[in-house]
Amino acid sequence: MAKRMIVMVALMAAFIAGLGFIKFKQFQAMAEQFAAMQPPPDAVTTVVAAEEEWPNTLNAIGTVAAVQGVTVSADLPGVVDRIAFDSGKSVEKGDVLVQLDTRQEQAQLAGAQSALELARLNHERMEGLVKQDAVSRAEYDAAQATYKQADARIGEIRATIERKTIRAPFSGVLGIRQVNLGQYLTGGDPVVPLQSLNPIYVNFAVPQQDASEMRIGRTVHITVGELGSGEFTGRVSAVDSVVDQTTRNVQVQATLANPGGKLRPGMFVQAQVMLGAARKVIALPASAINYAPYGDSVFVVSELKNPQGQAYRGVRQQVVKLGGARGDQIAVLSGINVGEEIVSSGVFKLRNSAPIQVNNTVQPGNSKAPATEDK
Repeated sequence: MAKRMIVMVALMAAFIAGLGFIKFKQFQAMAEQFAAMQPPPDAVTTVVAAEEEWPNTLNAIGTVAAVQGVTVSADLPGVVDRIAFDSGKSVEKGDVLVQLDTRQEQAQLAGAQSALELARLNHERMEGLVKQDAVSRAEYDAAQATYKQADARIGEIRATIERKTIRAPFSGVLGIRQVNLGQYLTGGDPVVPLQSLNPIYVNFAVPQQDASEMRIGRTVHITVGELGSGEFTGRVSAVDSVVDQTTRNVQVQATLANPGGKLRPGMFVQAQVMLGAARKVIALPASAINYAPYGDSVFVVSELKNPQGQAYRGVRQQVVKLGGARGDQIAVLSGINVGEEIVSSGVFKLRNSAPIQVNNTVQPGNSKAPATEDK
């Protein structure tokens, strides 16, 4: 009986060992199969790197500012008697905008004119009498001083009346009226904004390393998205003498013609400064660039081999140095060569040595001057 039990145990142990060996081989085969498997290739579009003439420019974000801009305000206190302008209209220098009530000053002027006339008569009478030695020189001097004081008083009242006539200090375009008839204004109360719009300034900042390129007279192209590209051209008119300690940027000012007042103070614009002759660069679609904190890169299509030595079409990640932008394109200054095939879309899903499948049926935008779409 004991011998039979030992044989049964031995047979069971052999069966279990055989079953374990079979499963081990199955798992080993599965692992080798998984190791040999390649992920499916990612579908991408590509473009062949070609050299182009690229304008030597520097791009910056700017803000439009008026050559002259003020909020016209009341000089003296008074009640608004007449409003002589409409909001948003153009005015010339010296045009009357608002007339404050001057009835009291007009009455004072009438009295001062009467006093002046009396002082003039007394002065003329004293002048004749002093020649005849009928009055003393002191009496004549007093009459002359009274006459001059009366004349000065009239000048003072007229100056007050003129100061209550609020005029445009320069030619320009008015904003929205901020006063109403009958309103009492104190000195300094706003009346209406006034901006001189032609010519106009565009202020923008450039990094300190590019400040030496900002010379007076350089051509500046201004682009406003809503108004179309390349519509305004001006020239650098001033460069700030200090560098901002926070941003390490230098402020630059360009002056440009603004017929029709299309550019308004406060507008956001893109400024492109022409630095000199064009240079040759490799221009790629902006969608081909993989931006990262450690450096910008592109994916170059190459013939690669997997661990088993099998050849496949994949990508090689290449760090590049970028230049300026123009439309849909980015200038690549170094890192790739002319003729290399570069992934132009789908870079976000790629990694170094990833397999790809090229499908150029639909290509991303790659125009240096893309047309805007009507909204």
